[in-house]
Amino acid sequence: MRLTLSVLVFFSMSLNLLAQSDTTTKQLKDVVIYANKFPTLSKNIVQRVVALTDKVLLQQQANTADILTASGQVFVQKSQSGGGSPVVRGFEASRVLLMVDGIRMNSAIFRAGHLQNIITVDNMILDRVEILYGPSSTMYGSDALGGVVNLFTKQPQLFISNVASKKAPWKIGGNVAYRNGNGQNENRQHIDINIANNKWAYLTSFTKSSFGDMRQGNQRSNAYPDFGKRLFYVARENNTDVVKDNSASVNIQKLSGYSQTDLLQKVLFKPNENTEHLLNVQFSNSSDINRYDRLTETSKGLPVYSEWYYGPQVRNMVGYKLTKSNLNGYFQKLTANVNYQHLEESRISRKFKSNNKDYRFEAVDLFGLNVDLLHQGKSSELHVGVESYYNNVGSTAYRNNISTNVRSAITTRYSDGPTNMANQAIYAQHTQFLTGNWVLNSGLRLNNVQLNANFKDTSLMHFPFTDAIQKNTAITGNLGMAYNGADGLRVAFGASSGFRAPNVDDLTKVFDTKTGYVVAPNKDLKPEYTYNTELNVSKTTSNYSIGGSLFYTWFKNALVVDKFKWNNASAILYQGVMSDVYASQNKAKAVVYGFNVNGSVNFTPNTTLAATYTYTKGTYQNGLIEMPLDHIPPTFGRVGLKHDVKKFSAELFTLFNGWKRMKDYNLNGEDNEIYATKDGMPAWQIWNINTNYQLTKKLNFSFQIENIADLNYRYFASGISALGRNYLVQARYSF
Repeated sequence: MRLTLSVLVFFSMSLNLLAQSDTTTKQLKDVVIYANKFPTLSKNIVQRVVALTDKVLLQQQANTADILTASGQVFVQKSQSGGGSPVVRGFEASRVLLMVDGIRMNSAIFRAGHLQNIITVDNMILDRVEILYGPSSTMYGSDALGGVVNLFTKQPQLFISNVASKKAPWKIGGNVAYRNGNGQNENRQHIDINIANNKWAYLTSFTKSSFGDMRQGNQRSNAYPDFGKRLFYVARENNTDVVKDNSASVNIQKLSGYSQTDLLQKVLFKPNENTEHLLNVQFSNSSDINRYDRLTETSKGLPVYSEWYYGPQVRNMVGYKLTKSNLNGYFQKLTANVNYQHLEESRISRKFKSNNKDYRFEAVDLFGLNVDLLHQGKSSELHVGVESYYNNVGSTAYRNNISTNVRSAITTRYSDGPTNMANQAIYAQHTQFLTGNWVLNSGLRLNNVQLNANFKDTSLMHFPFTDAIQKNTAITGNLGMAYNGADGLRVAFGASSGFRAPNVDDLTKVFDTKTGYVVAPNKDLKPEYTYNTELNVSKTTSNYSIGGSLFYTWFKNALVVDKFKWNNASAILYQGVMSDVYASQNKAKAVVYGFNVNGSVNFTPNTTLAATYTYTKGTYQNGLIEMPLDHIPPTFGRVGLKHDVKKFSAELFTLFNGWKRMKDYNLNGEDNEIYATKDGMPAWQIWNINTNYQLTKKLNFSFQIENIADLNYRYFASGISALGRNYLVQARYSF
């Protein structure tokens, strides 16, 4: 009933799907976006792009993944509190490209399952988020099958003085913020400082975040009165695993807390109007993060695991960017970005009442280079670029007996010998401004991807091979036209192709995603390709906007996890458990299609009603049988009423998901049916309120209530229930 009410409210109002709409802010007709890497007017981009710029949305969430959830524009899966895996048009994880400040975050070990890497970007220092929908491989290369999530952190600000001297004095400014929420004992402290004159600017940001055990909602459906209840947890007492009764606090999701520290340092040097040098340093480090879903698994009435957690997630990045403008010659603008990232992640697990504790560690050194040139003519623009990324992967593992402290060998998650992956590309994007308000977009990209993985110890899994080598070359492109009428009518139609080469995770992974289910390597994988068509139509006036978007994607050689034979056996003994063998495999045919509508209407100059609604469907053919494609979210959306005056703003909004029935689950993939009800994942709808008050020029307060009705619900494919009623306060002092 709640979901039906939201849909009725939504369709009874004026709708808007402007390709570049932001449901949290007033509609702007000519929005500047960075989808093509250089600043571009949104109306000249054929594909759908959403720009999230509202600072309340960006900086008043628990983490960056929650920004996407709260926007209603992207579905996000969670396996634990410290996580968040964006799903764009039915594509997730390694099929969605994450970017931060123009640098690829996707590494060679980005998995096809569910990821939490997006939370390593501190949302307290974010300036904007852009979501590109549909294949974006022309500009961004491999992995951008479903789209791109572009994260942009704040830039250092120069101090331009009115003093006549060439050298301006130094000026210091910044912000101090504190955020507290009771739903998961959230405490966040943040400070950023900008020190600048007219040529140099230094921006330093530091955020410390801690989250306790998340409390889920108490209001459950009569059909599933015990869904999500945390009835037990495991503790270690007197060197023995003990099952602790949690029936008195079933809504407290024990062992779900974590902490994280984020540091950013940028240095900007602008010697003249046409040249900028930017040094960008980012560090992110978390505590251990329990894999909450695995800690709730049981077998024969007993817990499966006593311990299962991710070790500290580390993302260290150093980047240098050169920007030149007003160049002599054919190209007027140039950007060059050289960067290095060091990434670490680990998985530690121990079965219930077992003394064997397994440690698996991964480290990736990632080197990147991008060079982009832009020509701007009277009636056209030409953007050309080159890109190169190199991954060096190290994977180690061991078992430690916690009683005797004796170590022994176990299988590594990935190939344990020298393993590397390289991406190189050259690309061009052309924009032609035609008569009659028409714009033509076209682009082409040549991709080359190489992977070399070596297996040093093959005795534990009895590997039938010792290396996996891939050399893949692909051409991708896009073609589309947009009509931008003077009366606010906009029509855009485009076709594009996407490409994704199998990475180290696809080819070499050995892992049990659940008990009795092991994923084995398959070195014979081929690249995935998508071919997409989409239509965007919108009508924008000063008082309302209305529109819609429709897409259809053909998925060729789609990688799908399915039953597999390892040394001619369909089941093997893995970590003491007889387990069915699965592996990633190229399936012949798959399709993903759907639509999005969203709209806004201005009741007064200060009051706006805005909404978004998304439907996605995906299937693939396994022989003659048509099966649901995994990662396809249920219908989801957002409706919000916002009032904004000079010093005060308030928004009442609802987020909702439709049913994901069990018949629509992929039971061999990553849909995690074991964490749903017997019927699937129920529909839900929650209500939230955000308020923001500018007490003085320097002091700002905000108050939020999330999940006002304290509903118990869970996102599709998630192994942890969502936050119950949550009261949040945040104070920010600017100086």
